[in-house]
Amino acid sequence: MAESTKQNEGVQLDLIRAEKLENKTTMEKIRLILDTVHNGDIVVLEKGLTPDEESKLIEVTMSEINPDGFTGIEIESFPTSKAQDSTLFGRLMGKEEETKMTVIGPANQIQSLHKDDTVLSTIISNR
Repeated sequence: MAESTKQNEGVQLDLIRAEKLENKTTMEKIRLILDTVHNGDIVVLEKGLTPDEESKLIEVTMSEINPDGFTGIEIESFPTSKAQDSTLFGRLMGKEEETKMTVIGPANQIQSLHKDDTVLSTIISNR
């Protein structure tokens, strides 16, 4: 990730293209995300995590929560478009539903206001 600029008072957003993550293992993806979020920065993934990866991210995050430091993460994702096969039959046949853009940040800095299939409204506070 880019070096966090702590001297300025803004919030750093790291926009990560799908190509950067496509050849990484689940744990490599999780470490990349959590190391960035531990710095107080926000991660925006062009292509979201799989449901299994998201579950593992939450599991690892829970083990790293510290009341005097890291407060956890807030994660929001856009679902796949309705045109793709997200029917029960499709899921039973092994077609994992992928998410599109995903926003991940420190739980004490990011608050979702509104989410639907086309809009995600969020307040991001300064550290």
